[in-house]
Amino acid sequence: MDLFDPQVITGNLPQFWRGLWMTLQLTTIALLFGFVAAIPLAVMRLSRNPLVATPVAAYTYFFRGTPMLVQLLLVYYGASQWEWMRAAWEAGHPLWSLFREPFFCALFAFGLNTCAYTVEILAGSMRNTPHGELEAAKAMGMTRLKTLQRIVIPPALRRMIPTYSNEVILMLQGSAIASAVTLVDLTGAARNVYSQHFAPFEAFVFVGLIYLMLTFGLVGLFKLAERRWLGHLAPRKTSRPQEA
Repeated sequence: MDLFDPQVITGNLPQFWRGLWMTLQLTTIALLFGFVAAIPLAVMRLSRNPLVATPVAAYTYFFRGTPMLVQLLLVYYGASQWEWMRAAWEAGHPLWSLFREPFFCALFAFGLNTCAYTVEILAGSMRNTPHGELEAAKAMGMTRLKTLQRIVIPPALRRMIPTYSNEVILMLQGSAIASAVTLVDLTGAARNVYSQHFAPFEAFVFVGLIYLMLTFGLVGLFKLAERRWLGHLAPRKTSRPQEA
């Protein structure tokens, strides 16, 4: 018996590519949803009004404090426990019927999870806004909304790039649990190939290499983003004085 049979991979490439496409869809859409929703929630998170800040804090603590797999299973299997949800499914309600679809349930759980982490990342970056800039904006008569739009949020989005890159990579790798709700992502494709050929080494090594290449690609993109938007914060190189 061969230690590594490449035909297991080449003979199932279409299945792996479909799994890759599923993984990219889930990760990209969830990250977009989480990023857009995190901006207003981060502003609410920093509010001095406890009625505004406390619900957002409770949301982020829950999703950061529980495993994403548990969250996914709660959304996918837990929705059917409610009678009103089952009644909405039977009535064909266009919104609640989405919770019968594994793709939507995975997207919903992933989006809420990454949004919670992004809220805390962005809120922490907004807290680091120099006090002098806030005082200058106040002295110029800027409203709170204008100060957020021009002084607080844009620089905070740039400062959060290094930390947010870790969240994007973790979200990519965390999407491997999508197969728990019958979706055939990259990991699900590897499991199918393993069950068909009894070749776990070939299937999971190949999928691991794909994840590795995707991670390297993301790291490279974020390095370019850091050079583009954070280059002015890098220490300057000083030239040595020429000897006489």
